[in-house]
Amino acid sequence: MKKIFRFLLGGILGGAAGAGLVALFSPVTGKDIVKNLKRGWAETMDEARQASQERKVELEAQLEAMRASRRGES
Repeated sequence: MKKIFRFLLGGILGGAAGAGLVALFSPVTGKDIVKNLKRGWAETMDEARQASQERKVELEAQLEAMRASRRGES
C-alpha cells in the first residue's frame, strides 16, 4: 500500500511540477492558457455529451428489440 501511495504522490507532484514549468516557459500568456483550457474542456464535454446521447439511443433501440422479441415468444 505504501508503494502505491508513493507512486501516486510522485505522479501528482511530477504533474504539478511539469505544469508549472510549462506555465513558466510557455510563450503564451496565462490568460490565453486559461482560455485555451476552458475551450478544450468545453469541446471535450460537448463531445462526451454527444457520445453519451448516441449510446443512449443505441441502448434504447437494443432494449426495445429485446422486449419485442420477448413479446413474440410469449
